[in-house]
Amino acid sequence: MLEMPPSWPARIRALAAGELVPVPPKPSATVVLLREGAAGPEAYLLRRRATMAFAGGMYAYPGGGVDPRDREVRPPWAGPSTARWAERLGVDEPTACAVLCAAVRETFEEAGVLLAGPDAGTLVEPRDWAAERAALERHEVSLAEFLTEQRLVLRSDLLAPWARWVTPEFEERRFDTWFFVAALPPGQAAADTVGEADRVAWLTPAAAVAGFEAGEFGMLPPTVTVLRELLPLGSAAGAAAAARGRTVVPVLGRAEVAGDRMTVRWSGYDELTIDGVFPA
Repeated sequence: MLEMPPSWPARIRALAAGELVPVPPKPSATVVLLREGAAGPEAYLLRRRATMAFAGGMYAYPGGGVDPRDREVRPPWAGPSTARWAERLGVDEPTACAVLCAAVRETFEEAGVLLAGPDAGTLVEPRDWAAERAALERHEVSLAEFLTEQRLVLRSDLLAPWARWVTPEFEERRFDTWFFVAALPPGQAAADTVGEADRVAWLTPAAAVAGFEAGEFGMLPPTVTVLRELLPLGSAAGAAAAARGRTVVPVLGRAEVAGDRMTVRWSGYDELTIDGVFPA
């Protein structure tokens, strides 16, 4: 069950009173990596270190913010064009390119999984990419520069758009995040240790949701919602097929204040509603 974070009531009151100017959300992307397990598809989850400024202690998928350089220079590309992606995501072409680059780059940096190959029909050969991942993480090179140097193309066909969530206006740190699903490429293995995480785990959606509902796993609303939506799917390929029929529209949590009572709702997701009395 979702609980009201301690910082929310004061910020919700300030926003309702016109005393808080919402922070512009930062464009970002996250990828739900899926692999086939004995009990069905399993998702790769990271538990963010408790010291992290945003979502510390929470389980999340590999992801991060858009690099402005990816709006300006398109990397070597395979799969659906950036124009088709722009139409699918409901944004302009430079933004679509930057979002796809963020999804590929962050999955590589955080999970060590590279959604790229020498050409449109081939996947990259597994190897130790530690130095290249570190250079990307330090922003020493852009994704386009890295792929060009390695003579690789970004395999946009390996990503399937699933959802788009925007952090509520009363939050201190805000993100406009596109969620993608992707099957773990054959021959690649996801990292067992991640700098920003103190634990990584492959969990079936059922196990992850059960852990959340039992209070064992902390998750933000988008994370647990995506897992719930994946529950009926029997394979990673099934998730990609289901994504093709989804409409990706922004989901934004909104707060209502009536005296000491506060209610936060996400349209279309009644199960996420937070409601209670929070005296000033």
